[in-house]
Amino acid sequence: MVGARGMACALVACALAGCGSDDGASPEAAPEGPRTLDVLERVTISSLPEAEHFQHVSAPVDFGSGTVAKATLGVTLESPCFPFDNWTPDTVPEGHVFPARCDAFDRTFVVSLDDPDEPGTAAPGIELVRAITPFGGPMTFEADLTDVVNGLPGPHALHVDIQTWSDASGQVTGAEGEWIVSVTLELEPGPVPRPVLAVVPLVFENLTEASPAPLAFSVPSGAASARLEYRATGHGGGARAIDCVGPAEEFCRRYHTLTLDGAELDRFLPWRGDCASLCTSASYSSDFISIPEYCAENPCGLPASVRAPRANWCPGSITPPLVFENAELAAPGEHDLGIGIDEVAEGGIWTVSAVLFAYE
Repeated sequence: MVGARGMACALVACALAGCGSDDGASPEAAPEGPRTLDVLERVTISSLPEAEHFQHVSAPVDFGSGTVAKATLGVTLESPCFPFDNWTPDTVPEGHVFPARCDAFDRTFVVSLDDPDEPGTAAPGIELVRAITPFGGPMTFEADLTDVVNGLPGPHALHVDIQTWSDASGQVTGAEGEWIVSVTLELEPGPVPRPVLAVVPLVFENLTEASPAPLAFSVPSGAASARLEYRATGHGGGARAIDCVGPAEEFCRRYHTLTLDGAELDRFLPWRGDCASLCTSASYSSDFISIPEYCAENPCGLPASVRAPRANWCPGSITPPLVFENAELAAPGEHDLGIGIDEVAEGGIWTVSAVLFAYE
């Protein structure tokens, strides 16, 4: 038997739950709201080979099993170089020009997903964002990962790479240069904007030759449309050529040609001529240092260098992908993607990646 107190509690619980209603419907669970995953929180990426995170850090991330209406990657980069108030006799070793922990250069800054342990042993990783750090300054940006999250549910490994190097003498950069990175992922549950059938990584590497071997890939049956994201930036210190405004390939105008099964998809020039927008003139003076002119967005860079046009990148900026949505990319079956570059000078490289999104 149920006692009087037990009966009263049962009646209250039943009333709150709506049991015994005429329609017999069970209560619906409250819809799931947005959630934010703290993937990395102020992790130090160091220029020292013996450091815990030398040039690279990875962390697990779980996209879950439900669909999302929107997924937003948030990245915050801090630099021990800035603000200049941090430059004191305690932070700048005697005889050095820079604070020990300051990396004063612009560095390649990549966020990717599921990189293989050894390149070439498995499918390439998926490049999510390509950016270049400022010259010794902070940086914050967001990126839309909605199609990636909907196309690749479940657990993954997120990677952050910053190609930072130190100078033991502290003359051109800090003796123990480092960057501090935080990464979040905000997921908003809901119906998908576009039904993702497949996410296919094609390439993610440094090219030192003009015409590498074609990339084989497969488009699944049921694909109605497709999008190819191609990222390309020139780097290195090769000899300056006639179509270069400085050392190759960082300062070279090189046409790229993409082909699908031997037929040209597009021919284009990856080039940025807007880098001057990332140099707002400023000055700084204290009892310890005086800097008559610097770029607010790139505090440790020479203004002329910050403003210079480059091979599809600017210091302190994201390099967005070039997007192709040609109908032939969605044809189900086996294909070859070709990448051609007019020229790659000895000592220079083009960092390229390509990812295909197929949609139902």
